[in-house]
Amino acid sequence: MRTFASRWRPGTLRGRLSLVALTTATLLMVILTVAFNTVVRQHLQHQADDELRTRGTAVAATVDTSGARVRVLETPGEELLDANVWIYAGDRLLEKPPSATAAGPLTRAAGALAARGGTHCGTARAHGPVRLCARPVPGDSTGATVVTALDLSPYRSSADTLLFASLALDAAMLACTYALTRLAVGRALRPVRTMTDQATRWSAVASEERFGSIDRPDELARLGGSLDALLDRIRALLRHERQLTQELSHELRNPLARIIAELDWWQSRPRSAEETRIAQEAMADAARSMRTICDTLLDDARDNASAAPGTSEVVPVLRRLADRAVTTRPEVEIVVTGPATGPVAGVVDALLERIVSPLLDNALRHASARVEIRVGEQPAGGVLVEVTDDGPGVPTSFAPQLFQPGRRADPADGHGGAGLGLPLARRLARSAGGEVHHEEARATGATFVVGLPSG
Repeated sequence: MRTFASRWRPGTLRGRLSLVALTTATLLMVILTVAFNTVVRQHLQHQADDELRTRGTAVAATVDTSGARVRVLETPGEELLDANVWIYAGDRLLEKPPSATAAGPLTRAAGALAARGGTHCGTARAHGPVRLCARPVPGDSTGATVVTALDLSPYRSSADTLLFASLALDAAMLACTYALTRLAVGRALRPVRTMTDQATRWSAVASEERFGSIDRPDELARLGGSLDALLDRIRALLRHERQLTQELSHELRNPLARIIAELDWWQSRPRSAEETRIAQEAMADAARSMRTICDTLLDDARDNASAAPGTSEVVPVLRRLADRAVTTRPEVEIVVTGPATGPVAGVVDALLERIVSPLLDNALRHASARVEIRVGEQPAGGVLVEVTDDGPGVPTSFAPQLFQPGRRADPADGHGGAGLGLPLARRLARSAGGEVHHEEARATGATFVVGLPSG
């Protein structure tokens, strides 16, 4: 079941990047808007306080404290000064605004500020927010205090207007941010969509087109180069597998045709017991040849699936392999030579055996009396394994076909085999970063050399 978050998450990279940009911009704008409006409200309040202090100073100049009693002097335009002004002599209220009552909320708030003494400001509510500031009369010892008030509604209205304007501007900016982000990301991803369409339009493996043949940004150019290299490897692998399949089909067709021919001939006319035995042996030999081909394919697939990085001591592995192989032809001596400590190859024991085993089987099949396995190190680094026999060697005309699947120098030489051992050894060695080749400089016998990376 999809969660709420995953249900609303965009499915495309463009949508996700746009959502991330929108979320980031929203958080940033919320922080900036709150900070801006807080600063604006504080600034408006400071303006109101400055105006109240100015009015308080002007009113304090009209208070006479030179006598025994505190008196409020009459001045021109005093009706303007008396608006929203309270004058106290200690706790006694001398004068208040005409619109205010003695028990009203503003008068109580003004009395509280006057009783505190000193210069203080506060906010009260009376049909809206009202700011009050108290100011002592200078040079007075009787505690005369002037309290002035100012309606904050215009200031709050200005702050609210700025807040709504900020929110409207934020909404417009977020809409523009989202639209521009989608546009920019869409343009940035357009080459990727083009590459996707090209890969769909080409039949990716069969086509000879290349991603790197078109001018693109550096990042996509590197991606195109990597895809081209991957396609080249896939094409090479498919060509190799296609060739191998064709050759194996040919090899399987021959023994199968032989079996069918023997059966047809056997059914066409009666045969003697000796002829029947010969026909059965021919069919059994053809079946064994087919089984050898199938087993080789299965072993190759199994080795490729289970191959894992590792190391192996080469000399001990080859000695175990030689001990098992000597039972094939006990009359042939198998000798393994190499350093006492032995080099270490960068392959696991099982893979090393699978690489050398076909070469050893081939040497035992053609050797007269001796097979030698020599282990050494390459000058440039790596491990060398040479498998040499004292047999007739490889015909010069057949040397170019040695590692082609299904090829045998003389199919009628009386030796078994399907012509797949040497190609399999080379394929496994190359899969491990090594190589297998035939040493043609030998005057007698045959020598096959395996090169493997060091462990």
